[in-house]
Amino acid sequence: MGERVATAVGRSVWAFTERNPDLAALVIEEDGRLNDLQHRAHELSYAAILTQAPVATDLREILSLLHMASELERMGDHCVSISKLARGLVDLPPPRDNAGLPGLAEMCSDQVRDILVAVIERDLADARSVAARDDGIDQGYHRLFNDQVHVMAEDPEGVFAATTMIFMAHHLERIGDRVTNIAEDLIFLEAGVIEELD
Repeated sequence: MGERVATAVGRSVWAFTERNPDLAALVIEEDGRLNDLQHRAHELSYAAILTQAPVATDLREILSLLHMASELERMGDHCVSISKLARGLVDLPPPRDNAGLPGLAEMCSDQVRDILVAVIERDLADARSVAARDDGIDQGYHRLFNDQVHVMAEDPEGVFAATTMIFMAHHLERIGDRVTNIAEDLIFLEAGVIEELD
């Protein structure tokens, strides 16, 4: 699921930068597979709870991984939203610049891949480090937002494209937040404590 999400992040923004509706459609289509994987994770988790009656660490592991799967599924939904926005811009003149959107997407993809490594290795220090990088995504989002507000003030004809890019960046920022949630899930899984990562 995680690798599919990381790939979808890149593809959804490429669909925008390359003006490629087929790539946007691919992200939307692939989301069905991500949903199927989440449903399978739910089925396996519920079956384990019903048949094995897990307690303590085992139950905590099942619940944590189940929540992680839900976070990944929601990230996929954000990628679908970006792709739909990208399709809406295909027939319009390209904006003056991409406002740092590809760089923001790359940061998100790397963050998704890195949190998966931390989960697989059960590395809490890495999880905290990956979550801390969310500040960079937040800063990139705010920078893009401010830049596009200036674009709209200077060029009324560019309002639709600028607004759309702000929405795309907002979806990327939310993906970063969900990575932080997974880091918190891993800490709960391994340490049994709820720790809020900022």
